[in-house]
Amino acid sequence: MHNKPRLLRNSDHRRMPWKNGGGETVEVIVHPEGASLSDFGWRVSMATVASDGPFSVFPGIDRTLAVLSGEGMDLSIEGLGDRLLTPASHPLPFPADAPTTARLTGGPITDLNVMTRRGVFGHTLTHHVVTGSTALPTSSGERLLLALEPLGVSTTEGLIGLQPLDALVLGGSEKADVLAAGERSAFYLVEITPA
Repeated sequence: MHNKPRLLRNSDHRRMPWKNGGGETVEVIVHPEGASLSDFGWRVSMATVASDGPFSVFPGIDRTLAVLSGEGMDLSIEGLGDRLLTPASHPLPFPADAPTTARLTGGPITDLNVMTRRGVFGHTLTHHVVTGSTALPTSSGERLLLALEPLGVSTTEGLIGLQPLDALVLGGSEKADVLAAGERSAFYLVEITPA
């Protein structure tokens, strides 16, 4: 089935309070559409973390976290120990049901959070920098590209321009090339696959 690429503008992302009330989250996309925090299959969101404290616990969920902006945060994850996350770090996968506490290393940060329901979906989150143009890898599931800087995506539907924190959802087999605006453009690629 051919799904057209779906552009999700940053200005249209849904803003909502955290599950534990400790901050605000910006929901980029949730599957199935309209699902709540207790029954989603997968979800991509961004959150501003402005103070130290515990993460919301999501039973049966796997999550991957990346820092988009700010200095960084120290995570203390039960079973995994301490991990420092900065904008330069590789995205960190960990169980969302492991009790986790965050400590900011220097002021508020914004993070990117990908969550999938264990045993139903799996995911990967990778950081890419493009100079010129690069082909997006195909996948067995769905792909979501989150722009960190202005860039273009050439698809079968034509060229789609993205501004920072805009997202583009693509089917797994859809051919797409990412084009840098300027010398280089960075983006995150989320791949969601059926478990």
